[in-house]
Amino acid sequence: MPILEVQHIRKYFDHTEVLKDISFSLEQGQVVSIIGSSGSGKTTLLRCLNFLERPDQGVIRVNGETLFDANDRATRQESEIRKKRLHFGLVFQSFNLFPQYTALQNVMLAKELLAKEQPDYKANRRTIHEAIEQQARELLGQMGLSDRMANYPHQLSGGQCQRVAIARALALQPDILCFDEPTSALDPELTGEVLKVMKELAEKNTTMVIVTHEMAFARDVANHVIFMDDGHILEQGDPIEVFENPKEERTKQFLARFTQG
Repeated sequence: MPILEVQHIRKYFDHTEVLKDISFSLEQGQVVSIIGSSGSGKTTLLRCLNFLERPDQGVIRVNGETLFDANDRATRQESEIRKKRLHFGLVFQSFNLFPQYTALQNVMLAKELLAKEQPDYKANRRTIHEAIEQQARELLGQMGLSDRMANYPHQLSGGQCQRVAIARALALQPDILCFDEPTSALDPELTGEVLKVMKELAEKNTTMVIVTHEMAFARDVANHVIFMDDGHILEQGDPIEVFENPKEERTKQFLARFTQG
């Protein structure tokens, strides 16, 4: 059974259709890279998966559970959306860290907020807090940030901020980790830092959906590539096949930009 099933997703902004009958599936441990020109619908698709945008048509399932069905009102209740987001961890293009919190506090925050909603929180507050802090420290250590936990975002480089954001996304142990152009705001050296972490996650069989303009990463690390154009999935498949033998003319034109010169 696929871990993620996306079926016939459509999304409109006013009268403009920005996602046009999007369907794909994702297996456990698979890394899917979504590529395409600006405005092709990549980020909107990712936001629909995380319920930051609500699709107008279609179905989204995780581990066989229907999280969203446009024809089923019960799956569209706003009160249930936050629970559904827990299946996905999202790493934003611009980090979206809270500037008033340290790196450690940023990673701990979401899990602490969820813990406070549990009936046993008051009785076990100290133990729960210590466990959350220990997990956050371990995640930041895995990101190579053991010596930066007490720093605030403005004291960190862009690459370090993005690694904090990855640790934060992992803290809730999501089924699927999603990245929205995670290196587009970084210079080449810092880009390398973040891509190294992402490659390590891929080697650990972390299930990931990655919107990226890093073609080498999409070709060499992902095991499935989706090419989007004008709201459609125009082509998808094995990275080597898509990059070396694209079938669609628009795919060929897009990839040619990265091979010229």
